Amino acid sequence: MALKHEPTVPYHSAQDALRVLETVARHATGVTDAELAGHTGLGTQRLTTLLRMLRREGYVEQTADGAYVTGDSFGRLGSTRDRDAALRDQLQRTLDRLRDSVGAAVYISRYVDGEIRVTQCAEGPATPAVNEWVDFRSAAHASAIGKSLLGQLDLNGQRDHLARHKMARLTSRTITNERVLLSRLDAQAPTVPVLDLQEYAIGTVCAAVPITAGSAVGCLALSLPVAHAHRLREAADTLNRGAAPVLLSLAI
Repeated sequence: MALKHEPTVPYHSAQDALRVLETVARHATGVTDAELAGHTGLGTQRLTTLLRMLRREGYVEQTADGAYVTGDSFGRLGSTRDRDAALRDQLQRTLDRLRDSVGAAVYISRYVDGEIRVTQCAEGPATPAVNEWVDFRSAAHASAIGKSLLGQLDLNGQRDHLARHKMARLTSRTITNERVLLSRLDAQAPTVPVLDLQEYAIGTVCAAVPITAGSAVGCLALSLPVAHAHRLREAADTLNRGAAPVLLSLAI
């Protein structure tokens, strides 16, 4: 499967964070921020931001004398035993934090074997998940999740998917013309969140951002009641900024 876009900003943030984490892991007795800057070549402000994220996610800890050592989350993901369960738990904690920071239900979705799969979700009483009234696998043309995932494929991949899933009209806003959809996917900048403005379901708006690393296609998404549509773009930008920890967890 060929991909259309180069990796996005969250990907590069995750790669920088991984460099920092690998450097910390090589120093069992601890390493200072000045030493980390020397080893990684990262500027002070950039390094401080990454270390804050790594501490929040539990990948590094700071000792009493200010040095950095690996944290519990790194130990759990670095072990081959029960790694899948540890990764799922780590991703769920990250999603829960994102849900609280954006004030919306948050989802991870992957494109696997030619199909859309929503693999995890963080919701709550004040942030309900969207009602999946039509299987997401059949609604790529209408949902933010689907359009984000399709938008990361090349034209052949997009056409292959649409040939297997009829573009049904789910609401009056749903795009059902393949040429129009492909044109919009082609015009979509990879750094700009994909939006669903009541195309999948009346009363719900959604946004999605790519979390592509290597040949794996994925996205982070959020959903809001239409009454909160005025918050959608700001929430999507917050979601995009919060994508790096998800990518980092998948890379370890």
